[in-house]
Amino acid sequence: MLSRTAENLFWMARYMERAEATARLLTMGQRMAILPGAHHRDEWRSVVRATGAGHRFPEGSSVTESDAVSFLMLDLDNASSIRSCLLKARANAKSARTMLTQDMWEALNEGWRKLDSYDVGEARQQLPALIDWVKTRVMTFRGAAHSGQLRNEGHDFLRAGSALERAQMTLRLLDVKYYVLLPETEVIGGNRDHYQWTSVLYALSGARAYHHVYGGTYTPWQITDFLMLNRLFPRSVAYCYDQLAYRLNRLAGWHDAKGPCHDTVKDLVAGLESQDSGEIFRRGLHETVQNGLMMTNRLGAEIAQTYHFG
Repeated sequence: MLSRTAENLFWMARYMERAEATARLLTMGQRMAILPGAHHRDEWRSVVRATGAGHRFPEGSSVTESDAVSFLMLDLDNASSIRSCLLKARANAKSARTMLTQDMWEALNEGWRKLDSYDVGEARQQLPALIDWVKTRVMTFRGAAHSGQLRNEGHDFLRAGSALERAQMTLRLLDVKYYVLLPETEVIGGNRDHYQWTSVLYALSGARAYHHVYGGTYTPWQITDFLMLNRLFPRSVAYCYDQLAYRLNRLAGWHDAKGPCHDTVKDLVAGLESQDSGEIFRRGLHETVQNGLMMTNRLGAEIAQTYHFG
């Protein structure tokens, strides 16, 4: 396979996952913003900060829901906005058209300019419906790939890109929770803290799966363990690392060669396997999340280097 085609598939999957991740961040921001005292905690700044773009809004100024919706959903100058991600995913798909099924292409192509017609006021008014539309588009694309694409190296590049971006999504959502708590650590364990932690689960569609594992007990350390360490939940960081290791090992077989990315992903898997229950929360959630984000960024760069992207 040409490295250019592999790069298109890898990034197409990343952009689709990123669009869904941003939609889930907006959902989480909405849920947290309705809590009492939210305007004092500046919940929307926490959401923007978790995308790595907090510097775009000056410290000391409040970030409103309109600001967040404009920046994270519609702004073409923001490379990670939902609108930007869908456009870039489609552009990558056009360049790798022969590797896609008809259903995959239609999932990317249908309504691809939908967000062009919205201003921020209309987007705010229809935010839940727009978020559902984005999630449906991404899930339709994912289902089409799962049910119809050949299980060749193209599929492995697609799934590797998806797993890498999904790991980052879960890490970033956990970071939103960390930033929200910074100004008011005294509420840890209270009703508001409980609601915020369950908001993280709902944003990741993990509430029912968590209940199956832990029953009706919701604690910060158990939720952290579930989202970081549970190897059966498909949005946990551990599951995503396992998927990355599996896909990269398959690619090593296709190409009969390994690179630094294979050692890095092996270390990431082993690092989470060595964690005991509650250890991440005790050692420091923010530090763990930031290290995870740094390492996944490094892994992405190493994959690009190994397979000669760009």
